[in-house]
Amino acid sequence: MLGGLPERKVNVAVRDAEGRLLFRFALCHPELKLIVEYDGRQHAEDTDQWLSDIQRREWIDDERWRIRIVTSHGLFREPEQTLRRIQSALRRHGHRGARGPLSDAWRPHFTAR
Repeated sequence: MLGGLPERKVNVAVRDAEGRLLFRFALCHPELKLIVEYDGRQHAEDTDQWLSDIQRREWIDDERWRIRIVTSHGLFREPEQTLRRIQSALRRHGHRGARGPLSDAWRPHFTAR
C-alpha cells in the first residue's frame, strides 16, 4: 500500500457449498477475482506444498480468478517491478484506484539489492 496500491483483503477463506474450508488466499481482491500470493522456497522444495499449490491453481483457473505470484527475489531485488506487476493486474481487472503513478513511499523499506 505504501506504493499507492489499493488496500486488499487478507486471509480470504474460500469454502465449498457445504461450508468446508477449501483454501485461504493471503492477499486478494475478491471483487476483481484477483489473488496476490507469496511463494517462498517451500513452495518449490516441499512436495506436499507443491501438490497443494497445483490443486489451488486449478481451482483458481476453473473459477476464472487470476493470480500474481510474488517471491522474495521480486520483493528484495526487483521491488518496483513487483509493484508494477500488481498494479498492472489491478488495472486489467478494472480497479480504478490503481490508475495513478506509484508512490515512492515504499522505497526506504524495500531497497533493491
